[in-house]
Amino acid sequence: MIRRLFRLELGSLVSLMVMAALLFGFFQIADEVGEGETHRFDSAILLALRTPGDHADPIGPWWLEAMMRDITSLGGTAVLTLVTVIAVLYLAIDRKWHAAILLAVSVGGGTLLSSLLKLGYQRPRPDLVARLAEVHTLSFPSGHAMLSAVTYLTIGALLARTAERKRLKSYILGVVIFLTLLVGASRVYLGVHWPTDVLAGWCVGAAWALLCWRVALALQRRGTVETASADRGVD
Repeated sequence: MIRRLFRLELGSLVSLMVMAALLFGFFQIADEVGEGETHRFDSAILLALRTPGDHADPIGPWWLEAMMRDITSLGGTAVLTLVTVIAVLYLAIDRKWHAAILLAVSVGGGTLLSSLLKLGYQRPRPDLVARLAEVHTLSFPSGHAMLSAVTYLTIGALLARTAERKRLKSYILGVVIFLTLLVGASRVYLGVHWPTDVLAGWCVGAAWALLCWRVALALQRRGTVETASADRGVD
């Protein structure tokens, strides 16, 4: 019991430290962006992803651009909403009602937070290179990067809790992290976000997902949220 309690307390401490580091990273980036200190860094990366002399032509073969257009849709509102609804319905069918509500609140709250941050920082989209995807909102932080982190990491954490083998847990978390990174990278490649928009989106999105995950664990210990081995009931 003492060993288990120590692991729980250590896990909580590590989670708090990671959240603090992510939020510190976000506010540091936001501060540098506000002072214009990141312009050289952002511009250098965007230009490095374009053919010299033609800022409308991304580097790489034609299929790479097509692939990035497809990948970036994985962080779009339509896809993330669809994924969330499917996951919530799955949890509801499995009679994990509280977990379903927590997932919906996590993604819904992350969406609201993303909109508020964009309105608060009012950073315009890049105009240094041609934008290869249609955009209508402000730039900072990247909504695709942030909300893909919130959605995929939260769902990944819920799935990992149901897996018994450590290899399977590692695989699930590895996949959702890879998807999150890939979506963010596609936004920079397509020229619709400054690199610091994406970095900030990853930071605050991961912090929000981690916060929701810790809340779920705390409620689970109190018996409010179903455990991974909750009774399934009879269909």
